Amino acid sequence: MQELGKTGLEVSRIALGCMRMASLDDKVAQAVVQTALDQGITFFDHADIYGGGESERRFAAAVKGLGIGREHLMLQSKCGIRKGYFDFSKEHIIASVDGILSRLETDYLDVLALHRPDALMEPEEVAEAFTYLKKAGKVRYFGVSNQNAYQIELLQSYLADPLVVNQLQFSPAHTPLIDAGLHVNMKEEAATVRDGSVLDYCRLKNITIQAWSPFLIDLQRGIFVDHPDYALLNQTIERLASQYHVSREAIIVAWIMRHPAKIQTIVGSMNPERLAKIAEAEKVNLTRPEWYEIYTSAGNTLP
Repeated sequence: MQELGKTGLEVSRIALGCMRMASLDDKVAQAVVQTALDQGITFFDHADIYGGGESERRFAAAVKGLGIGREHLMLQSKCGIRKGYFDFSKEHIIASVDGILSRLETDYLDVLALHRPDALMEPEEVAEAFTYLKKAGKVRYFGVSNQNAYQIELLQSYLADPLVVNQLQFSPAHTPLIDAGLHVNMKEEAATVRDGSVLDYCRLKNITIQAWSPFLIDLQRGIFVDHPDYALLNQTIERLASQYHVSREAIIVAWIMRHPAKIQTIVGSMNPERLAKIAEAEKVNLTRPEWYEIYTSAGNTLP
């Protein structure tokens, strides 16, 4: 368990991303939710666009079928993506939350995050929406997703309460969060700061980074597990998995959790057996040399 931002909320270090839940039948959905809870995973991440809203409905049905009380769950959802554009308008944020709450069959969200930056964001409008939602008891805390330091700083300057999460893609095969910080004052390409040092910014501001798609290279090439372009990385992970007597997925998540930023990892497996194996990451504390070996095995270099 770890604190979410500076909220005082204790949340599981692994969260279940429910994007693919729309494809499950009720029995499997219940098995996934129950397995997560059995493994100590109490934080569930949603978005209004997942399955066109069906993922949230299927999750709510699973929770109801299992008889799980709302007090045993931490629920987060996201809004702001619409067909062909992004929308952080006050009207859309409020309407989105009402739809989310209805589909999840709950009175409130623990966290609402803005999903992808909106180039036309007016921070005053976002602040008005957040203020309304909090006063109405519909959302406890707010965050963002895929935003850099100055985007967060701009929005935060209009908000009374601190933003508590930032969802960012991070895996051993996708390391922009790490690369430039290791190559400070170097001439090589890896030294280029592309994200405004968002990792260090979030640490300074006590914003919990939530790593999404921890097994992904990128949205075009898919996952790196067993990918021929990442043979050395897979060999390293396989050896460490054997050494620690856990699954390869557990080693990958343990690598993310080893970082002192206390990154919360969002995993999206809808396979109960695989989910249980992923949760074994909690048992693994990689050494510093092992962490760096995974990093360099992915093709990254050290200065």
